[in-house]
Amino acid sequence: MIFEIDKIVFRPQDIDLSFSPIRKDLSIDTFVLGAFNPGLTRLPNNNLLIMVRIAEALKEPVFNDKIHSIRWSEHGYVLDGYPSKEVDISDPRSFMINTGMPSPIMGLTSLSWLLPVELDQDGLEIIKIHYDKIIAPDRTSQEYGIEDARISRIGDKYYMTTCTVSSERHATTLFKSDDGLNYTFSGIILDHQNKDMLIFEGKINDKYYALTRPLGSFYLQPGIDSLYKLGPTINLASSPDLLHWKPLDNPFLRPRKGVMNINRIGGGTPPVLTDPGWLMLFHTVEAKGDIGIYRTYRALLDKDNPEKIIKLIDDKPLLEARPELTDDMKDQIYITDVVFTTGIVDSGKHFIVASGELDLACRITHISKYIMDT
Repeated sequence: MIFEIDKIVFRPQDIDLSFSPIRKDLSIDTFVLGAFNPGLTRLPNNNLLIMVRIAEALKEPVFNDKIHSIRWSEHGYVLDGYPSKEVDISDPRSFMINTGMPSPIMGLTSLSWLLPVELDQDGLEIIKIHYDKIIAPDRTSQEYGIEDARISRIGDKYYMTTCTVSSERHATTLFKSDDGLNYTFSGIILDHQNKDMLIFEGKINDKYYALTRPLGSFYLQPGIDSLYKLGPTINLASSPDLLHWKPLDNPFLRPRKGVMNINRIGGGTPPVLTDPGWLMLFHTVEAKGDIGIYRTYRALLDKDNPEKIIKLIDDKPLLEARPELTDDMKDQIYITDVVFTTGIVDSGKHFIVASGELDLACRITHISKYIMDT
């Protein structure tokens, strides 16, 4: 699809790394590998806020016959080195450590922190980069970074979920805000290897609801006659207080056979309430090479029973990567075919949608409210 307004609004070169939390402790050259996957919300002053994931990486990670990664510790940021002959670096975002352990051990080529960036009302121009409000690791559960914020506005409060990465756990955490700009940490709300948690922007039958996406190291094969493929699924959970979550018993959205060569599926934007029902955008990954092809699709859920999918469009993508959008960043591109949609705001006549493009930059797209009719 081609949209009238579809552009990159924030790039790695827009960032002043003198404000980097990492550089306070490490006197080593780093660069912005990506400024991407932005949470999105509207501030009380009617401007938009994108909460951008900044993946900061070492310019020269390999020295002394070791590959190095950045880690937060109680004594500040430190470097860990692993013998080059013991790692697999086929994925530019991570490396696998060959330890002989029964489970794979992963290292990251970057450490992520969150940067609030204020945009104008249409999300097309930068108003202010809020370096004074950076959200960076400050506890062991975040030792390898904070990733992929999603922001839900419920009433006059803002709730932001993030993925925290550490050797302790790969978990989902909650931050709260009264103004959409200043956030306080509320704790871990989903435990090990549960990503892409998206809180509905409103209660349903006096409960909070969220999309979740638990991961695992193996999956059991569905029956031969099953309509579905194996692999991660998008599930639903409910909560009385946003802190304690009960997974719903039935599976929610699973990759179907016969649609395309999908090997992963996960949430995209927090579901927003429209006249016909809850609109949700989600992503799929088509198997191709080491990374795959990420696309954005959509679904409409019943207003009173979000388990009921009114309409599902998983055969025609809403968004795909557009090479022309990143043509001016050719020398920075390290993966292709990836759009990862992470935020949506109702702007009256249309939706404003925020995505990460190529794990590199932030993309804003204005999309018709009739996207479920096509």
